[in-house]
Amino acid sequence: MIGMTICDVPVEPTQRLLGARFIRLLMMATGSGLSMYLLTSVIPLYLAAHGSAAIGPGLATGAMMLSAVAVELLVPRMLARWGYRVVLGLGLILMGAPALVLLTTSSLPIVVLVCVIRGAGLAINVVAAVALIAELAPAHRRGEALGLYGVVVGVPAVAGLPVGVYLTNVIGFNALFVIAAVAALVPLVLASGIPSRTSAEETHVKVLGGLRGSGLLMPSFVFAAVTLAAGISVTFLPLAAGNHSLAATALLLQAIATPGARWLAGRYGDRVGPARLLPAALTLSALGAAGLILIDTPIAVLTGSTLFGIGFGAAQNLTLTLMYNRAPASRYAQVSALWNLAYDGGWGLGAIAFGAVVAGTGYPLAFALTATIVALGIIPAVRAAVVS
Repeated sequence: MIGMTICDVPVEPTQRLLGARFIRLLMMATGSGLSMYLLTSVIPLYLAAHGSAAIGPGLATGAMMLSAVAVELLVPRMLARWGYRVVLGLGLILMGAPALVLLTTSSLPIVVLVCVIRGAGLAINVVAAVALIAELAPAHRRGEALGLYGVVVGVPAVAGLPVGVYLTNVIGFNALFVIAAVAALVPLVLASGIPSRTSAEETHVKVLGGLRGSGLLMPSFVFAAVTLAAGISVTFLPLAAGNHSLAATALLLQAIATPGARWLAGRYGDRVGPARLLPAALTLSALGAAGLILIDTPIAVLTGSTLFGIGFGAAQNLTLTLMYNRAPASRYAQVSALWNLAYDGGWGLGAIAFGAVVAGTGYPLAFALTATIVALGIIPAVRAAVVS
């Protein structure tokens, strides 16, 4: 241990959730999340305002999320080689710096490239942060710890999604791009307090390796169905509603409901088991997605967004906790990467596919198809609840 700093000491789980390392990690995740959510719905509007309304919005969101999917496959190997501190710092740089490029151009290829790079930063941040939380938290409070993380990182979503859309008409796109860059880059000063190495040797650096019989696939696929609807609502709701005030309010309600439901699901999931609560989460998600079918009815849009936010938040916690409960510590980075693959893959594919479908069907039918896909996930969730 000679020559090793305190931040190089392997992570030791404790009974206390809010240790110094946990707080630093939450602050870094908040900055990264704010950078992401400020621009998630704004970049589609930016492209539409500059003549790329046809394919630009779905392509930009899809490119970011599919880039995240590709990089998530690499994060466990990166953590095994460089440790949490270096990897999380790199993620913040890749999330923040490219936003400044948008000050100089609205060219669709360059904007998509920016989204691709930011997607890589997103992948690094979320996979590494969730894996580290699983190690920092005591096993019997893991769901609560993940729920607390969900509440904290949900704050940027509550603020970023609706405020970003609203501020496009107040301070303009360029000011938002600068704010998004600063939000991700300032937390770099906290990286020195993040542990470098993990307490358990990571033996599954290949994300898709050894999955047969692991019990990890069902929660991943079920969660992907929900995230597909999430990517669609965030990307296309402002465009479908045709009313920035309604869209901002709906996104705000969804963003407020999500972290609270994520925390409550974690707290009660620790007591009764996450599998038992998962069918209810998926049911609420499907009902919420169905509310957008009536896109011309404000009360339906607002109610649907709220219900979806509750179901989406609960599904986030329950699927992730279920996966960690089924895995040894040596698989924690693999679990985080696999869950985030479901998150970002569903989000990105949903945005791209919806953009292609809506051109031929119109928004109501396309939203109906989305709700149907979410509803199909209830079947395996019920089976898992019965088995548990």
